[in-house]
Amino acid sequence: MGNQVSGLSSSSTTDQVKAAYDDSASYDVDGSVAECQTFIAACRILLRRIPAAARQGDSLSIEMDVKLVREELRRAVRWLNAQASIGSGQRFSDFGDFRR
Repeated sequence: MGNQVSGLSSSSTTDQVKAAYDDSASYDVDGSVAECQTFIAACRILLRRIPAAARQGDSLSIEMDVKLVREELRRAVRWLNAQASIGSGQRFSDFGDFRR
């Protein structure tokens, strides 16, 4: 069952999840709740899929920094919660009755 907002699911390839992570990383700059939701979903999937460290022969190779992804996930959740606490983030003012 896929996430309707992010378009990501268990059948998404790791490359698709990484692309969604990259494409939605600017959620806060863009002010986009939908991008943030996609970013959160991508972080969660990546954290389940990526190892903390990967070995190839005698050398240690790390593809993604798990700590960084976790911190980015925490930051995204905080940002999303802040947006929810202020509503849609859009404010409309009516100055129709304003007098000088």
